[in-house]
Amino acid sequence: MAGHRNKGLVPTRRTALTLMGAGALVSAGITLARAATGDDEVLTEAKVLRDPDVPVAGNPDGNVSIIEWSDYNCPYCRKLEPELRQVVQDDGKVRLVLKDWPILGPVSVTAARIALAAKYQDKYHKAHDAMMGVSSRLTESRINEVLASVGVDMDRLKGDLTTHAKDIDAILKRNNEQAEAFGFNGTPSFIVGKYRVPGVLSMNQFEQVIADARKARMN
Repeated sequence: MAGHRNKGLVPTRRTALTLMGAGALVSAGITLARAATGDDEVLTEAKVLRDPDVPVAGNPDGNVSIIEWSDYNCPYCRKLEPELRQVVQDDGKVRLVLKDWPILGPVSVTAARIALAAKYQDKYHKAHDAMMGVSSRLTESRINEVLASVGVDMDRLKGDLTTHAKDIDAILKRNNEQAEAFGFNGTPSFIVGKYRVPGVLSMNQFEQVIADARKARMN
């Protein structure tokens, strides 16, 4: 199960083809997505894996990347978060690329914009972890309360939201276009190495897909 986007915002591109010019790969029903003609600029390797404006956790020099599209109001994202972070920590060689994909309403958009604004004071990860750690549905007042409690400078945050509005909105636009091009219908969704994972996996399943991604990389 996953958090699904609102009606009227269904992705227009559903076809999952191959990504980054590689041949199609299939493992345990998980296929690699590839850019179609109209999506080449959306799904380049650099933009999906190495967008310099998108925050990275785990090992930034890791030999396998997990790209996660998530929404702060998605209960499945929150439930999965500690398990995924444990897998990344235990492995030690995984880059975790955090793509904010706010599809569950206006508060989700506010939360994503605030998290990305927090990176200008080097507090993205604090903001991300704090909002993912909330057990109830977020509201704007709750977001402000939680971020202030983890040391985010709220006055600076407001200024950065205004000053960097175009850059923040451009990141969210890229994240959304990529998610649509991969045919993702809800959060959380993942690319692990060259494998497309549209949904929630267990810790053991993540470990297996990471191992498969490493093998694929060697071939």
